[in-house]
Amino acid sequence: MTSNSARARDICGLAPIVPVLVIEDAAQARPLAEALVAGGLPALEVTLRTPAALDAIRAMAEVPGGVVGAGTLVTPDDVRAAKEAGAQFGVSPGATDALIAACEAEDLPLLPGAATASEAMQLLARGYDMLKFFPAEASGGAPALKAIGAPLPQISFCPTGGVSPANAQDYLSLLNVVCAGGSWVAPKDKVQSGDWAGIEALAREAATLAR
Repeated sequence: MTSNSARARDICGLAPIVPVLVIEDAAQARPLAEALVAGGLPALEVTLRTPAALDAIRAMAEVPGGVVGAGTLVTPDDVRAAKEAGAQFGVSPGATDALIAACEAEDLPLLPGAATASEAMQLLARGYDMLKFFPAEASGGAPALKAIGAPLPQISFCPTGGVSPANAQDYLSLLNVVCAGGSWVAPKDKVQSGDWAGIEALAREAATLAR
């Protein structure tokens, strides 16, 4: 296991749910992070899907107790920009040699994506044993992830993609799952209205999910 992967595993172990955040307005980033951290979810994934994402990472990186990461890393340029903005870990929907090399060069812990046994084995061969299972529900859900775990018990996962309050426990009950990624703890309507107390309450509920 690489030190990069070991650090990613430590971050995944902070709470049962990692909020997956799509932030349109960077001004909302800090209060959003404060609400999620107060609710018991310190590891935060800001997806690089909006023009505000990097500024949001900068704002969240200043929140005490928070560990902010950049999601949807696809290219080495994404990695460098995320690290410069203050990201403390990275998440990718898949993995390429160039992406892995960039994260290692920038000393950015990476949670690389895998959806099949072959992809998981290729990443294990590179020293990565803490992976993102994506897209989780579309790839067969908890039953598929359980099946992958039977021959590959040395690999752990953070399933993301379609994880919800209705099925989160199904994933978290698996031996090869450390945490799950979910967007329901920061619904768009509550973010836009500034309902930080409501988001903190959702985070508190998610933080109590058993692993």
